[in-house]
Order: sequence, then C-alpha cells, then structure tokens
Amino acid sequence: MLQDARVRILNDKPVRPDGRFVLYWMQQSQRTRLNHALEAGIRKANQLDLPLVVLFGLMDDYPEATLRHYTFMLEGLGDVARALADLGATFVTRRGHPRDLAVSLAQQAACVVVDRAYLRHLRSWRDHLADHSPVRVVEVDTDLVVPVDLPSQKPEVAARTLRPRIHRLWKEFLVDCPLTPIKRREAILGRLPELRSDFDPLDVEGTLKQIRCDRTVLASPIFRGGPIEAEARLGSFLKSKLPGYAEGRNEPYAGQTSGLSPYLQYGHISPIRLALAAADVKQHPADVESFVEELIVRRELSHNHCLYNPRYDAYEGLPDWAKRSLAKHASDPREHLYTRAQLESASTHDRYWNAAQAEMVLTGYMHNYMRMYWGKKILEWSKSPEEAFATTLAFNNRYFLDGLNANSYGNVGWIFGLHDRPWIERPIFGQIRYMNDKGLERKFDIDRYVTQIDDIARAHTGRPVSKGLLV
Repeated sequence: MLQDARVRILNDKPVRPDGRFVLYWMQQSQRTRLNHALEAGIRKANQLDLPLVVLFGLMDDYPEATLRHYTFMLEGLGDVARALADLGATFVTRRGHPRDLAVSLAQQAACVVVDRAYLRHLRSWRDHLADHSPVRVVEVDTDLVVPVDLPSQKPEVAARTLRPRIHRLWKEFLVDCPLTPIKRREAILGRLPELRSDFDPLDVEGTLKQIRCDRTVLASPIFRGGPIEAEARLGSFLKSKLPGYAEGRNEPYAGQTSGLSPYLQYGHISPIRLALAAADVKQHPADVESFVEELIVRRELSHNHCLYNPRYDAYEGLPDWAKRSLAKHASDPREHLYTRAQLESASTHDRYWNAAQAEMVLTGYMHNYMRMYWGKKILEWSKSPEEAFATTLAFNNRYFLDGLNANSYGNVGWIFGLHDRPWIERPIFGQIRYMNDKGLERKFDIDRYVTQIDDIARAHTGRPVSKGLLV
C-alpha cells in the first residue's frame, strides 16, 4: 500500500504529459520489493501511458566511502538490475554525480520520483534536483516504517518520547506494498540511445576497477550485498535466531542478531519487510517485540536526530548536559592514552577492545553490545571528548558496512550521551553512562568472543589480534 503521507511534492513544476518517460531516480532504496518510490513511479507511468526509466548514479570518491562500501553496494545493484528487467522497467546506470545525472534525465521526463534521503548532503541533492528539473519532482519516504516527519517535527530527547508517537501510527504504515504491473514494458533504449548505461551493474569486478575510491579497506569476507542475500539472512534469522532474541541478543559470541543493518543501510531490504516477517513468528512474542523495538523505534529515533539536528555528525550536536559534564572532566587524568593509529591497529592493553576493533576492521561489522563498550573506551583513552568523538565517528564511517547512515550517527552520539540520561558522576565520563571490562566478564562469556575474533584474524591475517598489532 502506498500511503499519501509517504509522498511529498518538492517543487511547483508541472507534470509534462508529452515527456518521453517517467523517471525514478533510485539512490537510497536499492531494491524492488516493498519500494514505495518504485510503486509511485510505476503508477505515474501507467497513468500517463509512458515507459518507466530507473536511474542509478555511481559517483567516484563518495565522502568517506571505501572499497568495502562500494563492493557491497554494487553486489546489490546486480540484483536490482535483474529484478527491474523482470518488471519491464528500463534501468540506466551512469557514473557521475547522481544529482547532476538526475537533472540531465529530468529534461526528457514527464515527471521525476525519488526516494527520500535523511542525511544533510543527500537532502541537498534532492533540493538541487527540485530546483533544476523542468518537471515535477516527487519524493517518497520508503526506508522507514513511519515517514520520518509524521511522529515528530522536532528533535526527540529519547526513545521514551518518540515511542508513543510511533506506536500511534505504525499500524497504518506497517503493511505490504505490492508492485503494480508496468503497462508499458517495452525497452526504450533503442529509441533513446542517449539513455544507455555507461557501466554494467552485473559486472561488479569490472566496475570496481573503473571507479576512484579508497582501496585500503577491503571488501568484507563475511557479507555479500544485495536484496537476495538480505532475504536469505532474514530467513535464517527468523528460523534460528529470533527465538530467544530478547535475552540472547546482547551476548557477543552468540551472534543472535539479524546482521541486517548493512542491508537496511543500502536499502537492500525494507524495515517493513523485516517487521512483518518477524510478526508472523507467533510462538515468540517477547522476542518479536524486542526485535521490532530496535528495528522501528530505535532506528527511527536516529533518523529523527539526523533530520532535526543540523549538527548530527558533530560533537556540538550532543545534548547540552552531556557536553557540560564532559567539559567539567576534560582535564581528568587518564590511566591510558592512545593515538588514533594505535587504536586503529588494535594495539591497546585491553584484549576485549582489541577483539572488537579487529571484528570491525576485518569484517565491517561489530556486535552491538561490543560497539557500546568499544566507543566508551575510546572516550576514556583519548585526550579530550572532542578527540574521542572525532575518532569514533571516523572509524565508524570508514570500516562499518552500516556506517555513513542515520542509524550509525545515532549510535555514535549515544556513546557520548545522545538519547540517554545523566548517570552517576565519575572521572573522565562525568555523567555519561560508563562501561568497563568487569561488566563484560560478569555478564558474558567474553573469552569465547575473543577466541572467535582471533580465529577470524588468523584466517585473514595469519595471526591473532587479542594482544594487538592488527596492522
């Protein structure tokens, strides 16, 4: 179902019935299943009796992206190409700035549909298109369960303030959105040779050789991108990991999480798809409730943060109480101080932290509980809270497959007090929530986690990392 509340008209330009096609600029939502923006494009194309063209723009040197990110994304783009061909849409894949590519194709379009973005620079791309397109531009929110600006129009302080607003709305939006068949299925590339693609989305290796990007962070050895892989991981999670999720999700070695955050980041799967599939597991209501809380309330809280806090990616964007408390303790003595290079190479005294860092650097993933511990220790071991924030965000964006998105900016902010409350005051942390290695030892089989990561490190570097010297 495509609800009207998902749709925003970004300019006052007309729909041009004599356009040659309807254009869907696919950028955020790289999938066909449960893609409301694609459905909006199909409906408009059918209404105007025009073909549907889907554009994807691939830019060199995307800010902070590495070979790891490009590989994962391009693996998914091949799935998209096959699915769009089956639907009867024309898929155009171009290299260049996506914003400019969309403006160029808009010159021939009857109207343009684009999926909604939540980060500052991606929003500016949509605004640029709206300003420079000669035809109407329609934006569709399809990567959240509840459209981001419906529950709240201001920054929410915590999950407890957003949760009731989300709960009042989510039944209306937590429904499937089957795609309408495309009426005009004929390929139009022969008639419009200027629409031909300039890279082959099915040739991942060939495309990777062409693009400019940071190649020092290699593709993940355990994650392959794409909607097909996302569906496979979802099936495995529902069968073997959702039962017991509520209690087991925090145990680092058990891996009782979905592992789907990278696929949500690239739009390879819809959060609605995940929530509906989990809800079908009737035997484990407490586990479903816990999973859906993380998937909808916590995730959409981060999107609220990025939409309404203009400094969402900066230390200055943290809550005032947190900055005051950290400033009060900024000059407290630190037992351990590490440079960014020492941290990056997992060369600390803490073998639990080293293992977590290694998991991130080698695989692009880190168990969520360890992410919290990992970030808290960077705060403890840095010269200042500002330096700690910069280091944490840099590692987050460089190595994590689910970095560079709203949810990860919310996660980094939480380490420094975002969406949290003041706790008992202590050195260095002030009133920021504290975590230590004793807590890991008390709650979990943390040695088993370290052994797991050492095994991964031996397989890929020839040596364990629990004692440091990752690179």
